[in-house]
Amino acid sequence: MSSVPESSSAAGPGGHVTVGPPASVTPFPGTVADGGTAAAAEPGGDRTNTATAPGTGRTSLQTLRALGSGPRGLLESEAEFRLGRTGENVLPARRPVPWPRRFLRSLRDPFTSVLLCLGLVSALVSAWGTAGVILALVGVSCLLRSTEEHRADRSAAALRELVATTATVVRRASDDAPPLEREAPVADLVPGDVIRLRPGDLVPADVHLLRSDGLTVHQSALTGESAPVAKRALDVPDPALSGAGPFAQPQWCFQGSSVTSGSGTAVIVATGGATRFAAAHDGRAGQRGASAFDRSVQGISWTLIRFMLLTPPLVLMANAALRGRGLETLPFAVAVAVGLTPEMLPVIVTTTLARGAARLARTSGVIVKRLPALHGLGAVDVLCLDKTGTLTEDRPVVAETTDGTDRPDPDVLRWAAVSALWTLRLAELPSADALDEAVLDASEECGPSAAGEVDPEAYEGVAVLPFDPVRRVTTAVVRRPGRLGVHTLVTKGAVEAVLDRCAVDREERDRLLALADRKAETGLRLMAVARADRVARAGAYTPADERGLTFVGLVALRDVPAPSAADALGVLARRGVSVKVLTGDHPGTAARMCADLGLRPEGRPGPDDVVTADLVDALSDEELVRVADRATVFARCTPEHKARIVSALRAGGHTTGFLGDGVNDLPALHAADVGICPRNAVDVAREAADVVLAEKDLTAIDRAVVAGRRSSGNIATYLRITLSSNLGNVIAMLTAGLMLPFLPMLPAQVLVQNLCFDAAQLAFAFERPAASVVRRPTVLRPRDFLRFITGFGLLNAAADLATFGVLALALHNAPGDGGETAFHAGWFTENLLTQALVMILLRTGRTAAERKAGGPLRTAAAGLAAVGVVLPLTPLGPLLGMSALPPLYYLLLASVLGLYAIGLAAARRRYERRHLPDADLVREDPAREDPAREDPAREDPAREDPAREDPAREDPVREDKEERAER
Repeated sequence: MSSVPESSSAAGPGGHVTVGPPASVTPFPGTVADGGTAAAAEPGGDRTNTATAPGTGRTSLQTLRALGSGPRGLLESEAEFRLGRTGENVLPARRPVPWPRRFLRSLRDPFTSVLLCLGLVSALVSAWGTAGVILALVGVSCLLRSTEEHRADRSAAALRELVATTATVVRRASDDAPPLEREAPVADLVPGDVIRLRPGDLVPADVHLLRSDGLTVHQSALTGESAPVAKRALDVPDPALSGAGPFAQPQWCFQGSSVTSGSGTAVIVATGGATRFAAAHDGRAGQRGASAFDRSVQGISWTLIRFMLLTPPLVLMANAALRGRGLETLPFAVAVAVGLTPEMLPVIVTTTLARGAARLARTSGVIVKRLPALHGLGAVDVLCLDKTGTLTEDRPVVAETTDGTDRPDPDVLRWAAVSALWTLRLAELPSADALDEAVLDASEECGPSAAGEVDPEAYEGVAVLPFDPVRRVTTAVVRRPGRLGVHTLVTKGAVEAVLDRCAVDREERDRLLALADRKAETGLRLMAVARADRVARAGAYTPADERGLTFVGLVALRDVPAPSAADALGVLARRGVSVKVLTGDHPGTAARMCADLGLRPEGRPGPDDVVTADLVDALSDEELVRVADRATVFARCTPEHKARIVSALRAGGHTTGFLGDGVNDLPALHAADVGICPRNAVDVAREAADVVLAEKDLTAIDRAVVAGRRSSGNIATYLRITLSSNLGNVIAMLTAGLMLPFLPMLPAQVLVQNLCFDAAQLAFAFERPAASVVRRPTVLRPRDFLRFITGFGLLNAAADLATFGVLALALHNAPGDGGETAFHAGWFTENLLTQALVMILLRTGRTAAERKAGGPLRTAAAGLAAVGVVLPLTPLGPLLGMSALPPLYYLLLASVLGLYAIGLAAARRRYERRHLPDADLVREDPAREDPAREDPAREDPAREDPAREDPAREDPVREDKEERAER
């Protein structure tokens, strides 16, 4: 251990601090981003940048002086001043986007760009009315989108604040006050702050180590190295490292890295945009790719854009060839292309996701940090997790302690207690290890030690080598008063890892492993204990000292299944989510626990059930994809194994979620489509996760999955209904344009109709989806989707064309231009009425009761129908080129709409039978998880029956009240 004493001259000024311009400490030349700051206010007046790069002779004390700080930390007032001067410790890419910039950015949306091009074309041919309406559509769409995105970002930021990462900072209230440690938001840290680093912490800024004790950090985000890197404080820089790169300097730690083991004290030298992380990644680090749902929507969108771009030239050529019309039909062609555009798609997506995330946080305490993660939750079909704390409770109990001959031996437990006690006291862990606590509880229950037995309280701690997922052991170095010159190493951990460090021959090792295997197959967790006496020394202990140990015995612990685990696994299975266990435990232990919970009844080790890490190492990536798809339990996993298994599942076409809470889960959290962690996870896991649970509970994950499917289901329903209706209208207008001597609708009429339909479509963001939506992962297959909109679009076009006959019959005696304006009014009314019918009748997978229930979509459809009937009769009608219609038309139109509704319902039922078998199950057995038919008593919070915690079973009356309040 190296240190800077608090009594040194760098400990900070004792009197009044005069703030002047900042000095600068740069971790290495040329890495401070423009506009960032690596500076701190310097007491005593002006001072220029006198700092030097590492390896050029600067000591820790010189660094502290240059920063105007000391080991006792900054004054609170000084830190507040520096925060105002340097700005928050936030990456530039994560700072809030101003609303005007967000509005301009929304113009880059593909649909918006195409609309702008079409508006420009209309303006070039002097079709000012068409151009004006198109620009109005673009303006309304961008305004709604930027407003909703701004609101959604503020809501998401508020949710993230609930799980914001903090750092342990040392500050003083006044010059004479003692330094106090407190948790402060990472954004409030400034250059010159002194911070503590512990396992699981994120390094919040670029720092210079002042003190360290066995510190190792993961800096793969910066260097790509998968193994932890040792860091240590240097009182005097090592000249041998002067030519090494910045990441090789042991005294420097950088933002973006995380502490894996050990502890340290450091002073911050750069924050925000001045850090190496900001300069190297420019805000792109950690961003996930598009989800499968997003990719499907993008594929469908680009297909529509291609069709939109082809529509105007096709209309022009067809009218020129068949009707001899020229450029005068261009505004109509542009309007037809605009009619195919789902302008509200970005608005619907943003609003739906924001509402889903806010509601999930309010009702279930689940925080969605990244809104698109709701898409991923809705599509998740594989959930990977460790069994501890999810399938089992986080408090195992000691079942037995035996020596190497399988005879009971209380000294095995007491030696394990010695290691556990001093590990908890010296290792500075972010939280107490559950196994250590179980060992200490069992040791206390045994009572005081008898003469000749080991007494854990009689030993004093010297040092500790904390557990890490690579070594899989913990070693405590202790001494006993009265035994001068002797240190005792007590090592406990995985059986194989401990035996590798013991002085036993191969035969004895195999015998002990076989004994452990037999115990593990009964569902016990095994911890081996070994010890050795060493000559006392002043130097630091390292993992290299864990050799030549004497085997003491085995501690067997039994996991207690979580009360809600079996029921939650059943609910997830019914929703089409398979659970895979990725654990570091013995394969027999994991298999037995999973079998007891019904996760895999047979529970036999093998390639089709339990896979060990050794087999994973032996498989190629292609082979692992096939094995990962079949297997349920992966045992003896390291962090790298977990990440590789998750990647293999994704490569096999699965949308994968991973639940983890420790430093060793970080690679898998990054590898998954959706990273999930509980709120009490270590900082680095909470920062990497997309979703943060109130507690580590499978029922909370189920509620999050349901929320994701509801949001994705609403977006998919909007796309199906909107695009099928738009496609039908476009086909009918193109056909009518070739059949009639005049345009079937004027461009302004087409665009006004489109604007009315867009306004009604906003109700999709507030719609309650069908019960069948939450029964299976949300998958949007472009081929099936295009088949759906084509089939129902042709049906819609047939209804539009049938209206021709009605209009011909009702208007055959109309004089002059009166017939043309009446035709426009009649088709305008019919289009809006059919679109209202589609909004109500084309919602697939619903029971009759769900369709009859009121809601925002039914209200919006009624308003759309009213506009279609009333608008031609108002003073706006003549301005848009429409006139009143005879009563006969309305009678005939009612007949057409009735036949269309019957045909639409029949086609929907046929589609549901072929593609939505769950919809039939809902109609046959309405008591099966139908959220519209549930007993409100299930929602009684006073009844803590886990079997009733199925989030699909909700009180619709209560939820409808909540939705109305939100609206």
